[in-house]
Amino acid sequence: MISKFYEINNYKEKVNFYLFYGENEGQKLDIIKSSFGNFTKENTYKYSEKDIIQNNQIFFDKIYLKSFFEKEKLILISDITDKILDLIKETIDADTSEIKIILLAKKLEKKSKIRNFFENHKKILIVPFYEDTPQTLLFIAKKILTESEISVSTENLNLIISRSQGDRIVLRNELEKIINFCRNNKKLDSKDILRLTNLGENYSAGEIVNNCLSKNKKKTLNILNENIQSSEDNILILRTFLNKLKRLRKLKLNLDHNNNIDQVINSFRPPIFWKDKNIIKQQIKLWELSDIETFIVDLNNTESLIKKNPQVSNQIISNMILDKFKETNIQI
Repeated sequence: MISKFYEINNYKEKVNFYLFYGENEGQKLDIIKSSFGNFTKENTYKYSEKDIIQNNQIFFDKIYLKSFFEKEKLILISDITDKILDLIKETIDADTSEIKIILLAKKLEKKSKIRNFFENHKKILIVPFYEDTPQTLLFIAKKILTESEISVSTENLNLIISRSQGDRIVLRNELEKIINFCRNNKKLDSKDILRLTNLGENYSAGEIVNNCLSKNKKKTLNILNENIQSSEDNILILRTFLNKLKRLRKLKLNLDHNNNIDQVINSFRPPIFWKDKNIIKQQIKLWELSDIETFIVDLNNTESLIKKNPQVSNQIISNMILDKFKETNIQI
């Protein structure tokens, strides 16, 4: 069955298998917390699809073995693909009345086997999680700031939203910094926001991404060579790429309806900060829509590769970026 995220509580008494898919990781976490918050850390079990496939006895034990001290269980399985479908089919009719199983996937194409299976099965639930709109992020920010009794101008609120890059997890992190700053009754202005927030990226990540998207090969490679990133840093670089590419994609689509690039940039929501407008204008001209969409798919594949091989994550990132320059025939 297909459901909206706000309808999940209507099915809790009769559904035990769920598939959450989509790029909005923050909203998935919010729904798990609000709808399944009755499960404690002690009876919540987290695995990846890889863990389960390598040792499916773990999964079977959690489902079939009952404990006097642990009647209810919440099982979360991340990085879901079609590979786990046969295992799910084996257990779909098991007695899981006291167990909730949530499968977490990123983007699933319409032809995905596990997506089709969940959509057409009457005893299990599939829920899509789409990107947050600026209005949703604005609502979240206003609610958090109001609860903390912090007043922020509309202009500065839009600036905070733009610094979150469309990610509610990043938004909450940035708001936490602002709340801590304001605890001493300090007045908040735009300079403080720019200093406190960091676009969800470190300096080198932002520089690498902007120079790559501007097709400045020499500068991009210099930054890569001068910085020794951990696997976590490289995941951050990928997320920064993803956020900026999604924005580029939306801008390119908006240009189909309005050929005035300045108007498209100025009317974009969340607002684009003035100092970023020129570089974004350059990137819009350099990238075709099809190349942007291909790049986004490649990012998801690269992230999976880094998670499987964290010890060589720097090489994986470098190879991905070099491949992009080769595809566009950019020379040093």
